[in-house]
Amino acid sequence: MAAASGRESGPYWHSKRVALILSTMPLPRPSSPRALLADIRAFAAESSPYKWGAAAVAVIMPIAIVIVFTLDTRTNIDPPAQIIYVEQWPANRSDAEIKAQQKKDKAESDALKKERQRQFQKVEKDLERIGI
Repeated sequence: MAAASGRESGPYWHSKRVALILSTMPLPRPSSPRALLADIRAFAAESSPYKWGAAAVAVIMPIAIVIVFTLDTRTNIDPPAQIIYVEQWPANRSDAEIKAQQKKDKAESDALKKERQRQFQKVEKDLERIGI
Protein backbone atom coordinates (compact mmCIF):
# COMPACT_ATOMS: atom_id res chain seq x y z
CA MET A 1 0.00 0.00 0.00
CA ALA A 2 2.86 2.39 0.75
CA ALA A 3 4.35 1.77 -2.69
CA ALA A 4 1.01 2.40 -4.40
CA SER A 5 0.59 5.83 -2.77
CA GLY A 6 4.08 6.97 -3.78
CA ARG A 7 5.20 7.43 -0.18
CA GLU A 8 8.01 5.70 1.51
CA SER A 9 7.30 2.96 4.01
CA GLY A 10 6.46 3.84 7.59
CA PRO A 11 4.16 6.37 9.13
CA TYR A 12 3.44 9.51 7.11
CA TRP A 13 5.02 11.96 9.55
CA HIS A 14 8.35 10.15 9.19
CA SER A 15 8.52 10.62 5.45
CA LYS A 16 11.25 12.80 3.96
CA ARG A 17 8.76 15.33 2.56
CA VAL A 18 7.30 16.13 5.97
CA ALA A 19 10.72 16.20 7.59
CA LEU A 20 11.84 18.69 4.93
CA ILE A 21 8.85 20.97 5.62
CA LEU A 22 9.29 20.85 9.40
CA SER A 23 13.01 21.49 9.22
CA THR A 24 12.55 24.72 7.25
CA MET A 25 9.88 26.15 9.58
CA PRO A 26 11.23 28.89 11.83
CA LEU A 27 10.22 28.42 15.44
CA PRO A 28 9.91 31.40 17.76
CA ARG A 29 12.81 31.95 20.08
CA PRO A 30 12.11 32.02 23.79
CA SER A 31 11.67 35.61 24.94
CA SER A 32 13.48 37.15 27.87
CA PRO A 33 12.58 39.98 30.26
CA ARG A 34 15.02 42.18 28.32
CA ALA A 35 13.05 41.59 25.14
CA LEU A 36 9.84 42.48 26.97
CA LEU A 37 11.35 45.73 28.25
CA ALA A 38 12.64 46.55 24.77
CA ASP A 39 9.15 46.01 23.34
CA ILE A 40 7.60 48.26 26.00
CA ARG A 41 10.20 50.98 25.29
CA ALA A 42 9.50 50.75 21.56
CA PHE A 43 5.77 50.97 22.27
CA ALA A 44 6.29 53.99 24.53
CA ALA A 45 8.49 55.70 21.91
CA GLU A 46 5.47 55.97 19.61
CA SER A 47 3.51 58.59 21.50
CA SER A 48 0.03 57.90 20.16
CA PRO A 49 -2.65 58.43 22.84
CA TYR A 50 -4.91 55.90 21.12
CA LYS A 51 -2.37 53.15 21.63
CA TRP A 52 -2.12 53.94 25.34
CA GLY A 53 -5.90 53.89 25.66
CA ALA A 54 -6.12 50.56 23.84
CA ALA A 55 -3.32 49.15 26.02
CA ALA A 56 -5.13 50.28 29.17
CA VAL A 57 -8.39 48.67 28.02
CA ALA A 58 -6.52 45.47 27.07
CA VAL A 59 -5.06 45.24 30.58
CA ILE A 60 -8.09 46.39 32.58
CA MET A 61 -10.77 44.23 30.89
CA PRO A 62 -9.31 40.79 31.75
CA ILE A 63 -8.57 41.96 35.28
CA ALA A 64 -12.16 43.18 35.66
CA ILE A 65 -13.54 39.90 34.29
CA VAL A 66 -11.47 37.86 36.75
CA ILE A 67 -12.59 40.08 39.65
CA VAL A 68 -16.26 39.79 38.66
CA PHE A 69 -16.06 36.00 38.37
CA THR A 70 -14.26 35.81 41.73
CA LEU A 71 -16.96 37.90 43.40
CA ASP A 72 -19.68 35.85 41.70
CA THR A 73 -18.37 32.61 43.20
CA ARG A 74 -18.97 34.06 46.65
CA THR A 75 -22.68 34.59 45.99
CA ASN A 76 -24.89 31.88 47.39
CA ILE A 77 -27.43 30.94 44.75
CA ASP A 78 -29.03 28.13 46.72
CA PRO A 79 -32.21 28.97 48.61
CA PRO A 80 -31.84 29.03 52.37
CA ALA A 81 -32.71 25.94 54.37
CA GLN A 82 -36.42 25.68 55.06
CA ILE A 83 -37.53 24.33 58.40
CA ILE A 84 -40.75 22.31 58.35
CA TYR A 85 -42.41 21.67 61.68
CA VAL A 86 -44.46 18.50 62.08
CA GLU A 87 -47.25 18.14 64.58
CA GLN A 88 -47.62 14.92 66.49
CA TRP A 89 -51.03 13.67 67.44
CA PRO A 90 -52.01 10.85 69.77
CA ALA A 91 -53.05 7.69 67.96
CA ASN A 92 -56.27 7.40 69.98
CA ARG A 93 -57.85 10.72 68.84
CA SER A 94 -61.52 10.64 68.09
CA ASP A 95 -63.03 11.59 64.73
CA ALA A 96 -64.64 14.63 66.32
CA GLU A 97 -61.22 15.92 67.48
CA ILE A 98 -59.82 15.39 63.98
CA LYS A 99 -62.71 17.28 62.33
CA ALA A 100 -62.47 20.10 64.87
CA GLN A 101 -58.74 20.50 64.17
CA GLN A 102 -59.37 20.44 60.38
CA LYS A 103 -61.99 23.22 60.75
CA LYS A 104 -59.57 25.26 62.82
CA ASP A 105 -56.77 24.78 60.25
CA LYS A 106 -59.15 25.67 57.38
CA ALA A 107 -60.20 28.88 59.15
CA GLU A 108 -56.53 29.88 59.61
CA SER A 109 -55.79 29.08 55.96
CA ASP A 110 -58.79 31.10 54.74
CA ALA A 111 -57.78 34.05 56.90
CA LEU A 112 -54.27 34.00 55.44
CA LYS A 113 -55.65 33.81 51.89
CA LYS A 114 -57.99 36.76 52.49
CA GLU A 115 -55.17 38.84 53.96
CA ARG A 116 -52.95 38.05 50.99
CA GLN A 117 -55.80 38.96 48.61
CA ARG A 118 -56.32 42.24 50.45
CA GLN A 119 -52.61 43.06 50.11
CA PHE A 120 -52.71 42.40 46.36
CA GLN A 121 -55.84 44.54 45.98
CA LYS A 122 -54.07 47.38 47.77
CA VAL A 123 -51.08 47.08 45.43
CA GLU A 124 -53.43 47.03 42.43
CA LYS A 125 -55.20 50.22 43.65
CA ASP A 126 -51.84 51.93 44.14
CA LEU A 127 -50.70 50.96 40.62
CA GLU A 128 -54.00 52.16 39.09
CA ARG A 129 -53.68 55.44 40.95
CA ILE A 130 -50.27 56.15 39.40
CA GLY A 131 -51.45 54.97 35.98
CA ILE A 132 -49.83 51.58 35.55
